[in-house]
This record gives sequence, C-alpha cells and structure tokens, in this order.
Amino acid sequence: MSPVDDAPLFRRQLLAWFRRHRRDLPWRRTRDPYAILVSEFMLQQTQVATVPPYYERWLARFPDFAALARAEESQVLHAWQGLGYYARARNLHAAARVVVEKFNGTMPRCTQKIATLPGVGRYTAGAVASFAFDQAEPIVDANIARLLARLTNWQLPIDLAAGRAHLWKTATQLLPQRRARLHNSALMELGALVCRPRRPDCVRCPVRSSCAATEPELLPRKKSNPRVISLHEPHAFAVRHNRILLEQSRERWRGMWMLPRLAASPKTTPLLQLDFPFTHHRVTLSVFAPAAPFVPNGQLRWFRLAEIDALPVPSPHRRALEQLLPRQKLCSTFPLT
Repeated sequence: MSPVDDAPLFRRQLLAWFRRHRRDLPWRRTRDPYAILVSEFMLQQTQVATVPPYYERWLARFPDFAALARAEESQVLHAWQGLGYYARARNLHAAARVVVEKFNGTMPRCTQKIATLPGVGRYTAGAVASFAFDQAEPIVDANIARLLARLTNWQLPIDLAAGRAHLWKTATQLLPQRRARLHNSALMELGALVCRPRRPDCVRCPVRSSCAATEPELLPRKKSNPRVISLHEPHAFAVRHNRILLEQSRERWRGMWMLPRLAASPKTTPLLQLDFPFTHHRVTLSVFAPAAPFVPNGQLRWFRLAEIDALPVPSPHRRALEQLLPRQKLCSTFPLT
C-alpha cells in the first residue's frame, strides 16, 4: 500500500510519532522567517548536528535582515567560516539586501516572491513559507526524497526529471491544508531518524503499513556519480616580524584570505599537506617555505598575527595556519620585492 492510498491515515501516524520523537532544534522554536531562512541556508550540505552553534552565533551577530544587509562581505564570510560552501553566505547576504531594498525589510509571504531571492530555489521557498507562515507548501529535501522514494517503491533515479517530478507530486498529494509546518517537519525527521540512508529502521517506522518498498535499503536510486577529480594546490607560508603574508582569493573563496598561491610546487619537501573534499573534487593543499621573494599583484598583504582571528579564512587554510604558526621559527621567509 502506498501512503497516497490513505493520506489521512498516513498523516495521523506520522504526526503521532513526531510529537513523541522530535528533536529540539533551535530553528523549530521560532516562526521568524529571517531565522528560518538562515537555518535553511546553513543546513544545505551540512549535517544538522554541526549547525546549531553557528546558527546561534549568526543570529547574535546579525539578528535580522537589516543587520545582515548592512554588514560588509568580509564580516559575513568571517561569521560563516567553518561551514564551507561560501556561496551560501554570499547568497544569504544578497537575499537580505533584496528583502530590505525591495520588500521594506519584511519577508514576503508569497512563495513565488520568496523564490526570487538569491540562492532560494523551490525547496527553500517552500520551507520558509511552510515553517514561518504555516502555508500548505510541499517540500522535498534529501531526507524527504529518500523517504518518499521508499514509501512508493520508486525504482528510477530520483535525480532525473521523472524522479524529481514523482517526488514533488507525492509530497503534494500527502500535504495537509492545515498544519503543513508540522507535517513537513515530521517528514524530514522521519527521514533523518528512521528512514536513514543506510540500514533503515523499518521495525520502528510508524508508517510501515503505508510503505510499498520491497528492498528499502537499495532505494533511492540515483544516476551514476561523476568521477572524483584529484587536484594539487601549492601555497606558501611566509612570516616576517610577527606578520604573515596572505592573498585575497578571487576564485573559489572569493573575498577570503588564504596562503599565497604558488605557480608550481617547489622541488622541496612541503611544510604541511592537508586533504580536503569538495563535491566532485579532492584537493591536496601543500604548503611550502617560499624559495624566492613574492612579486606584488594587488592581492597580497601582510597581516599582524594577532589579526588573523578576525579575518575570513577558508577552513583548510585556517587549519594549516593553526599547525604551522607554532613552528614559524623553522620557516625561511622573504620580504616582498
């Protein structure tokens, strides 16, 4: 039996379970559309357990759209560091400015207008409308997609057009016209806690009578993942008179400060190597003592060591600094020419 065959029964079982097992997450204690938008941006590609301290610090520093819109990009990136995928921070910053300039600082209630904000797609617009305004808007995130694919025993890839259409159609069919906020939260929670990616806990599932899956652990199906590309990025560690040379990135970490790039790896042993993943890349960061003076290019700047904590620095480079600075006396350094 599919959940859409008896949607009222499915909803009753789902909400009864949710009332007993829901997690106390800070963004569930508010109806403020700004705070909910912040949480949705932070939760993209980040585990739930990681987000609460960042969320609390962010709201203390930027409590509303107006405060965020006034902030400099460097302040926004500094507050975001540690969460990664910095385009999210830039989009959130841009969205705040649009809300202030176009909507007088108040989030519109219309889902179509919410979807016009930078970085806001169908899911995020529906989530804000649902969680802030309790509007009957379907949402499909990764947890809900996995749950719905299993409940309906969907055998085609969910990341192709037919799969996405099926999931959104099913979410819409199950959606109640009232208490959509609770319903959507419950779907997400069931996917996170019971209908897990690996080893779904079907015995404890409150809606197992509505599940059509025969082999739930094999679902959802997805198209083949692209090959992970390995990249090597050489950088320099230059310290002089309690100052460190940093470069302002114009590419991946636009606006943030990182260790200066090298055109090629020197034929010396690196001071440090760190591996870090991106969506389809795995990058090896190699840090070398500089073998020659740096030529000024408008992006290089010396900072006092005491200033580093206040700078927006990408997490891999900040980890490198934390490991290398205690060893700075071992590194040869050169002034700018």
